[in-house]
Amino acid sequence: MDVALVYNVKKEENDSTASVLQPSSQTQQTTHTQIQVTSSADAFAEWDTIETIHAVRDALSLRHSVTLIEADENAFASLKSSKPDIVFNIAEGRFGASREAQIPAMLEMLNIPYTGSDPLTLGICLDKSRAKEILSYYNIANPKFAVISSLSELRLLDFPVPAMVKPLFEGSSKGIFDKSLVHSVKELTEQVTKVIEEYGQPALVEEFLPGREFTVAMLGNGNDLKVLPIVEIKFDSLPSGVNPIYSYEAKWIWDQSSNPLEIFECPAQVDHNLKTAIEDLCRNTYNALRCRDWSRIDVRLDKNGRPNIIEINPLPGILPKIEDNSCFPKAARMAGMNYNEMLNAVLDAGMKRHNL
Repeated sequence: MDVALVYNVKKEENDSTASVLQPSSQTQQTTHTQIQVTSSADAFAEWDTIETIHAVRDALSLRHSVTLIEADENAFASLKSSKPDIVFNIAEGRFGASREAQIPAMLEMLNIPYTGSDPLTLGICLDKSRAKEILSYYNIANPKFAVISSLSELRLLDFPVPAMVKPLFEGSSKGIFDKSLVHSVKELTEQVTKVIEEYGQPALVEEFLPGREFTVAMLGNGNDLKVLPIVEIKFDSLPSGVNPIYSYEAKWIWDQSSNPLEIFECPAQVDHNLKTAIEDLCRNTYNALRCRDWSRIDVRLDKNGRPNIIEINPLPGILPKIEDNSCFPKAARMAGMNYNEMLNAVLDAGMKRHNL
């Protein structure tokens, strides 16, 4: 098969091509469509390193002919001229709330098969409130929430602090810092203001769930859907005094491949009932949001020990090194697949879905 690997590569901080837009100070009435990319340290957190891109290429090249296509302004022309049999899509996009949907939308226009979820699912999962609304419709447990576009709307919040404050349209822990868990109205106001002003988008305020946290890798479709071994995030490995959340600092600063945190346990030590509850919750979520081929779903227990969905990642992180602590590959290894086998299993799922 001729496979095109479509990706976004992280830019070096001193790379002139990595310059980003400065946020406007006039953001008190931010709407859901006014999305700006900021100059924050986490601006390119969603994108892959060149090491990861090369590792994916090498894995797929074991069985297929692979072409690299960067998801930039030339991507449509490159895809149109190369006409691959299938695209392995790991492109996150850059601009707008629907940025993850842009490459799949191009591929559908060109009638080129691709791996992963379709534009609608990708757009919905990146808009955390829309995803939560669908989950709520299907009675799939998730924390209470409110979308705050201006500070005046905070008075409508119908649940107390502590609460989590996140940008509405981000992934890879972008905009979720240690201070994002707020314990007072003052902290809540400060963090909502920070999201609106620095990310140019509404803030999602969620009820804080105090229980254990897990992440669950999903692979396949329909009757072939597999729930890989559950990963638990062990917050007692974080620096003393920080909040028990998987923040940007925990993911990208405190946990380094040269000095990895012992933050994950796989398989998670859970009893049969909790394991079944988490797996069923994730299957229902995967199907309700119409995820395809793969996804990673984050789960947290509420005060009663009941699992809730806190995030859906239809383009999961896939750092190749074991010491990088990347959860999807970690779960795959525990399921008996090495990195190359995992990626080819995703491609196989996409090919089977497209009858290739």
